[in-house]
Amino acid sequence: MTAYQLPLATYSGSISAPIAHAPILPKTTPAIAAKGIDMSFQSGSDHYQALKHVDLELKSGEIQLLMGPSGSGKTTLLSILAGILTPTKGSVRLLGQEITGMSRSQLARFRLEHIGFIFQGFNLFPALTALENVEVALNVKGIRKHAATKQARLLLEQVGLTEKAHQLPRDLSGGQKQRVAIARALGGDPKLIMADEPTAALDSQTGHAVIELLHRLAKDQNRTVLMVTHDARIIDFADRVVTLEDGAVKQKTF
Repeated sequence: MTAYQLPLATYSGSISAPIAHAPILPKTTPAIAAKGIDMSFQSGSDHYQALKHVDLELKSGEIQLLMGPSGSGKTTLLSILAGILTPTKGSVRLLGQEITGMSRSQLARFRLEHIGFIFQGFNLFPALTALENVEVALNVKGIRKHAATKQARLLLEQVGLTEKAHQLPRDLSGGQKQRVAIARALGGDPKLIMADEPTAALDSQTGHAVIELLHRLAKDQNRTVLMVTHDARIIDFADRVVTLEDGAVKQKTF
């Protein structure tokens, strides 16, 4: 399990004030831009190159899929683009800001302010209701008490779960759990949404509904969605598809 797959792993640190909104980008500035990304791992005398000279660009309001076989480097690339891992070579700019040279504390703050994460396994706290799960994420982002409850209710309404606000995860379907996870990811109004296999645990119909929701959020609210997936059923919802193979870009579809 990689670091960003842990529950609220990206929300570490102390935040005393509500987070800032993302800057308004000029239309010519990509929301995500990666250039010349290499990533190598060393284990004893063994050397493994996970990514090889990867270039990627994504505009605001677009949905891009990262596809490819297991071991192709998709999750490693997503981790680098989210600032979880530092590439061996290359640079990453998010919302016009160079993140590759940021300190760990600067990266943690940037993720809190600008990136929402959606996980394959939902990563909800089982003892908390849907509303409380969203509130927890808002609390860590500096949004507390009445303001957190109000925003959490609005977010659950946005994903169609108003009537499930006081249900525990065990009482929700897989699709409903993923909708709670999406609501949590939207807390604090991040402009970048990064998702790791968000439909893998869902049946075809439910997965289709979840991707429709993400597509609507991207287009209606000008959010940028980057998604690792094996699910070929959702390709029609994407603006761009990048296929990785053996750590290199095999194909780009627009």
